[in-house]
Amino acid sequence: MLVDVKVPVLAESISEATLMNWHKKPGDTVSRGDSLIDIETDKVTLEVSALNDGVLAEILKQDGEMVNSNEVIARIDTEGKGAAPRPAAKVEQAPEQQSLMEEGGEIKASPAVRSLLAEHKLDASSIPASGKDGRLTKEDVVNYLDSNKPAVAALLQELKD
Repeated sequence: MLVDVKVPVLAESISEATLMNWHKKPGDTVSRGDSLIDIETDKVTLEVSALNDGVLAEILKQDGEMVNSNEVIARIDTEGKGAAPRPAAKVEQAPEQQSLMEEGGEIKASPAVRSLLAEHKLDASSIPASGKDGRLTKEDVVNYLDSNKPAVAALLQELKD
């Protein structure tokens, strides 16, 4: 039997969320409670767990896509017996430093990250990105801000004087 994996109900003031990182691939065996994906809103990061044992049959929404409350993002086959052997896939070498920009010129970041960048007037290209596919994560920005507190404090003091 196929069971839908849905986005949790988001807070009333939050209209959408971003799928951050799938922890399982189609064909992987999952157990009830296994973490499937992280979902980030502009306020929180949520972890969606498997509600049933089985096999992750399909992923309907990919990393980086925007989703709404109760939207179906994957399906679990509760009668599945495990991953079937797959032919070896050709592995491509990733460039050492991936671009922080998507094709449309938009930053590869969640709404929360874009908000932090705007709030602190930061240039995304000056912050090392550690997320999947060169994405800038909220943790990257927070770590950057923490590591640069003395410089920011000195700058603010100069502006006051």
